[in-house]
Amino acid sequence: MKRKHLFFLLILAVATTLASCSNNESYADRLNNERNATNAFLRNYRVINDIPEDSVFETGDNAPFYRIDPEGNVYMQVLNAGNHKTDAATTSMPVYFRYTRYNIQQWYSTGQLVAYSDNATDNMSAYSAYFNYDDFTLPVSSQWGYGIQMPLDYLGVEDSEVWLLVKSQYGILNEIGYVQPFLYHIRYFHSMI
Repeated sequence: MKRKHLFFLLILAVATTLASCSNNESYADRLNNERNATNAFLRNYRVINDIPEDSVFETGDNAPFYRIDPEGNVYMQVLNAGNHKTDAATTSMPVYFRYTRYNIQQWYSTGQLVAYSDNATDNMSAYSAYFNYDDFTLPVSSQWGYGIQMPLDYLGVEDSEVWLLVKSQYGILNEIGYVQPFLYHIRYFHSMI
């Protein structure tokens, strides 16, 4: 837990530094815009504010978005839960993932959900990104932020698949100061494919 606390202090320091560089908008204004965009997106779905006690999630395209942190910075819709009982991630385990991400702030402004970046979720010949689960002392893990790892607190690793809405504080480390939420389509694996 200490590593996560230090990680969040680092995030806060970076965000504060980057926010002070803006001439037009305060950091508080950008946080408000992020909240508005996120809330507008989530209004299109059922949202459940708690993780099921038995950790059995509704899955599929019509599943709700579950809030997976108390502050409402990360929400997930489970497409495939994998098997957490027999295939849970362990500390420092390398986890490979494929993703496509969409800028929700841009969607809020234009009404268009356009891929912002990816490693080709549907193209298996593209590279796989990875992190070491729950080990934020390693740059390979901290660079991605905490948000993309959170589903693995509840889901199995191999073949689990989610839509993940991540606010900036839990997102990619070098983008925190932009204060933009992203929607990720992510699939997790044990090995690079």
